[in-house]
Amino acid sequence: MPTSPRTTPPVADHVHEPRREDCPWCGAKKLRTRVRAKDPVRDRAGTFFVDACRACGHAFQNPRLTAEGLAFFHREFYERRLEEFTARILSARAVRRRHRSTAHQLSALPEPESWLDVGTGHAHFPEAAKEFFPYTSFDGLDPTGRVEQALLEERVEEAHRGFLTTPGMTARLRARYDVVSMFHHLEHAPDPRAELRAALTVLRPGGHLVVEVPDPRCAFATLLGKWWLPYGQPRHLHLIPPANLRAELERQGCTILVTDRRAPHIPYDLSAAVALVLAPAPPLLKAAAAPVLDVAWALDNILAPLLRRTPFSNAYRVVARKNTA
Repeated sequence: MPTSPRTTPPVADHVHEPRREDCPWCGAKKLRTRVRAKDPVRDRAGTFFVDACRACGHAFQNPRLTAEGLAFFHREFYERRLEEFTARILSARAVRRRHRSTAHQLSALPEPESWLDVGTGHAHFPEAAKEFFPYTSFDGLDPTGRVEQALLEERVEEAHRGFLTTPGMTARLRARYDVVSMFHHLEHAPDPRAELRAALTVLRPGGHLVVEVPDPRCAFATLLGKWWLPYGQPRHLHLIPPANLRAELERQGCTILVTDRRAPHIPYDLSAAVALVLAPAPPLLKAAAAPVLDVAWALDNILAPLLRRTPFSNAYRVVARKNTA
């Protein structure tokens, strides 16, 4: 997609930072605009842009939301609307099955004493993982109040609200955990490198870091454009290619054990695109188009065993071990 001139989104100055002219990952001034999109879940004024770096492949929101803007778009009401939208394309049963499958795959890790799930939401992953790690203490961290509700419902033993980079968080949690997991969290972090450093700070030497994120190289990203769900505007700030993430973890003192693009694939690309197109439609039109959504959902799931082995896989997982020296 060729680079084209554009203007800053027509929203209040306090919502966005100034637009960057260089890549926040590698510093190259070789940017192209990948996506122009409005918030598809809520009808908000303004347009959000995702730029990609021609040098390293990093994709990022540009201009980025300020801390105030992030708080605005992540209020509890927004989270509820987002969960309602997600429920249209991923059933609760499918989500539970996915969490259980992920926990089973990770059961090859040495049994940890303590595990921090970052971006845990309602802590459904720790709940599923307890079947495979019965002697592990699971804590949760999330920027929303969902983690506090998860504590009340005993899905986690401790709840921490915020990001790992929230002031005082790493000092309180330093070297407490044998495993730190980040499932679809890093794309929300304002500074993913700092979030990774913080994750390694709360991890004990020899401990394991599990990171799962959308893959910006996914062929669906090109095919569907702004209707590709992992672009996730305005919530997703960074989409990191696998090579960049692996290199950064190695630079920060880790050994890469696993890079998996098959198991993390989520079969929702076509159905989510249809749902995004229909999101602003009146209820009558949505009801009439329900069969189209059903067909897209069926195609996603029928094709998933094949697509997860191709460039159409939409996510990847990296398992790394923090070096002891």
